[in-house]
Amino acid sequence: MSATTTQQAATSSKGKVIGFWIATGLVGLGIIASGLANLTHAAPIMESYAKLGLPAYLGTVLGFWKTAGGIAILAPAMPRLKEWAYAGIFFNFSGAVAVHLLNGDPLAQAIAPLFLLVVTVASYLLRPDSRKLEGPAI
Repeated sequence: MSATTTQQAATSSKGKVIGFWIATGLVGLGIIASGLANLTHAAPIMESYAKLGLPAYLGTVLGFWKTAGGIAILAPAMPRLKEWAYAGIFFNFSGAVAVHLLNGDPLAQAIAPLFLLVVTVASYLLRPDSRKLEGPAI
């Protein structure tokens, strides 16, 4: 391997790590903030639930799991827990997009969860090996 190729690989790897932390920070902090808003039954959340005919206690349940998922993807180690957390976060954001669109809400209301859905996928794909489960890829 030439010095130029080695330098390009190191630069690419460094860019991947930076991209991972930017994406993971956005998703982790976004889902934790959302979880805390659910846990505290923030007025906009409760208004959305009422509009959709959802019970208020759903805020407590979702708030707990959103907050836990955000912490899990930001914390070191625990790759299996991270897999579950990424799945839950993906379901949360994709479900939010679907609910907004199927409820007839303006497209603008689906933009934030759609953006965070894309960033979640980016975070997952950019994970360093230390944050992945060991074993063969599926």
